This record gives sequence, structure tokens and C-alpha cells, in this order.
Amino acid sequence: MQKAGARPRQHDHPGGTARGQGGGCGGGAREDQTVGAPAGAMEIPAGLMLEPSLYTVKAIFILDSFGQRLLAKYYDDTFPSIKEQKNFERNVFNKTYKTDSEIAFLEGLTIVYKSSIDLFFYVVGSPHENELMLMSVLTCLFESLSHMLRKNVEKRTLVENMDGAFLVVDEIVDGGVILESDPQQVIQKVHFRMLPEPAAYGFVLFDYITGNSEQNEIVPERFYK
Repeated sequence: MQKAGARPRQHDHPGGTARGQGGGCGGGAREDQTVGAPAGAMEIPAGLMLEPSLYTVKAIFILDSFGQRLLAKYYDDTFPSIKEQKNFERNVFNKTYKTDSEIAFLEGLTIVYKSSIDLFFYVVGSPHENELMLMSVLTCLFESLSHMLRKNVEKRTLVENMDGAFLVVDEIVDGGVILESDPQQVIQKVHFRMLPEPAAYGFVLFDYITGNSEQNEIVPERFYK
């Protein structure tokens, strides 16, 4: 007499449920769990996500020892009027002129600064801006002006060379975007821009005709008053 054969075991299909046990519903539940976000994941609100931007610098200004403006460039509408700008500069000066630190936070902005004799140099950025990036702009500004003014970084020499000072600022930052952080490159570009226009074009044309690739540095006298 033969024994009845054992009933074959129903194996689960990979990625599904056991045959005959509601495969449609069970499979749908598992698929939803796989597609959904992992447990414990936190969604970041759209308003808190910061988009990368090239517009790093909000303002650059230089004040004298009394907090009076000598040079200023603003690159957005944070302070749209001259009155608001000067009020901000006065508040910054009052907070920084007696301190030895190099970074300040005021009115939701990041400010790096440096003083020399009777001058105060400031670079302003947004609250989330990298202080090292702003400091590189400040260092480039100071060293470029120091080279241009033959290390006489004081109010009198700055005022006498204000045109060159504005050119230095424009070579470092344009529209809030950092263009250059190397003082040597800045000075070379400023030298070229301060050449008399006919002489500059004639010099380049002469080199092109003669094939001379070596150019002697020409510095206008008014650059070093």
C-alpha cells in the first residue's frame, strides 16, 4: 500500500506574496513601500533652500577716521538711497572703529573690515556668505591700494588718487560678482586702463607690426601722485 504523497509547498515568488494569498493587494502594498521616501527622512522646506549665486558682495566702502565716506560702491538695493547707505555706514563705523576683530554682524549682514592709519576698509556680504571669501576681497583691495599708493595708505594719498582707487574696486568686484583676488593682476589691469588711449593703441600696434612680444611697463605719472 503506497502512502499518499505530501502536498507540495507553495513557495513565495521573489518580490511578491504567496500564491493564492491576495497577491494583488499584498504586491501593491510592498510596491508603495519601496517607492516612498525612506523612514525618518526629513523634507526641507522650499523657502529654506539657498540657491547658489555668484553675487557675493553687497557693498564695498572706505571711511576716514571720523566715519565719513571717501569711497563707496553698493551692488544691490539693500540700501536704495544715499541717506540709507550713509546711515548704515555710520552704524558700521560706530560698531567697529574701536574693536580689534575683523568680522562683524550688523542688520543681518556679514561685514569684514581692516584699518590703516586714518582709513577704514569694509566689505559687506549676505548673512550666509563665507567670511573667508569676503576676507579675500578685502585683502586684495587693501594690498592693491597699498601698491598703487606706494604703501602710503592714508586719507591724503587716497583722495589724491581716487580715480585709481575706483578702478581697483571695479577690477576686483563687478556688480557684486568677485572677478579677481590677486593684487598683482589687479594692478596690471589698472595700469593698462590708466594709459592714455592713443598711446595704448599705438603701443600695441607697434608691437604687432615689429613682432615684439615684450612690453615695457608704462605707468602714468598721475598714478603715483
